Amino acid sequence: MKLIARRHYLDQLTAVMGTPDIKVIAGVRRSGKSKLMELFAGYIRENVPDANIIQINFNLPGSEYLKEYHMLNDYVEMKYAENKRNFILIDEVRLCRGFEKAIIGFHASEKYDIYITGSNAFLLSSDPATLFTGRTFRIDVYPFSFAEFVQYYSEAPDGSGSSEKPSSEDGMKKGDTVFGDRQASLEQYMIRGGMSGSYVYPTEELRLKYLRDVFETLVIRDIADRYKIRKKDILYRLSDYMIDNISNITSARNITEILMKDKNSPDSLSNKTVTTYISYLTDAFAFYKVRKYDIKGKKYLTQAGKYYLCDHAFRTALLGRRSADTGRILENIVAVELLRRGYEVYAGSLYDKEIDFVAVRRDEKIYIQVSEFIDNPETFGRECGSLLKIKDAYPKMILARTKKETYQYEGIQICDIAGWLLNET
Repeated sequence: MKLIARRHYLDQLTAVMGTPDIKVIAGVRRSGKSKLMELFAGYIRENVPDANIIQINFNLPGSEYLKEYHMLNDYVEMKYAENKRNFILIDEVRLCRGFEKAIIGFHASEKYDIYITGSNAFLLSSDPATLFTGRTFRIDVYPFSFAEFVQYYSEAPDGSGSSEKPSSEDGMKKGDTVFGDRQASLEQYMIRGGMSGSYVYPTEELRLKYLRDVFETLVIRDIADRYKIRKKDILYRLSDYMIDNISNITSARNITEILMKDKNSPDSLSNKTVTTYISYLTDAFAFYKVRKYDIKGKKYLTQAGKYYLCDHAFRTALLGRRSADTGRILENIVAVELLRRGYEVYAGSLYDKEIDFVAVRRDEKIYIQVSEFIDNPETFGRECGSLLKIKDAYPKMILARTKKETYQYEGIQICDIAGWLLNET
């Protein structure tokens, strides 16, 4: 599979080299954490002359004998080199039984620069991982952004450009590297998503099968096995409902009431169970929760909020073409992009109006509305009207498929969504 230099993440890793914390690279399965670790190892080899890299990938059969913390500890200590900068790079460390004891021991020795990857937040938020509290620096890795998607298909495997034209059932065949202009590229990204492992499959049917397997086998199965969930059908029905309702304001109580109306629902289904299962899904990075924010009252509401998929392509893969609501897909893409750019993201509420996103990063705050098209005066007026009701001086923005350069309307920035995703606005 072709690699691209994911500079956004690589720069974060190189910036914290030598710091004493345990660096945790976290994200949903198949989002590119292992490939990022490979790129980082290559960077160390090229730029740190006295480096000693101790690298373990627990996804590989050759590491099977190290899946117990005493063995892992002994192996690392054996590989330690005096008078060198010793780096520990471990992929899927949670597959090692008792891993936290070994990692904390390495950290306490102050001899190693430690980097680990994990497919879920168990590393940081639950069970023995609480031992890491105060000792970690976390780097969240997301599926390919639109900019990375364009980069991937704009480079030949050797890094050179290509001008081969698309020509398959959905606009491209295996090996193609360009889609035309950025609007055509965005249409393809909306179909294919950011799970780059699916890009190697030549047909849509095979890509969708790959995505179903990733979500159902690697996400749902992991959760069910980890928490010994016997009634997996509840977890499946819950995830299906959340996928179908991305971008809708909801709460665990609302979801419970709706699921209970299903004739196949068990009598014992409770709000507590649904709340717990939602936390499992968000801990596994299958979904991201965006809490509701009362703009007038300037307060955060902990119960209600929106849920977004880690990658929008899962929606079509799991629910079929009936789920191809392009407006919701674009909103999902923007939500994940804002998280990727380091914003805290909230769903705004002002009187009877909803603001899609309130994005906060340090002293910066932006109010954002997302709409597929705003050519219709009624749609344009509705989107602007919600933003114009906000009386503070923070920037306001509408992201839509305008296919134009950015312009202003009564202080609101109107941006083409493809350009914004490519950082061109």
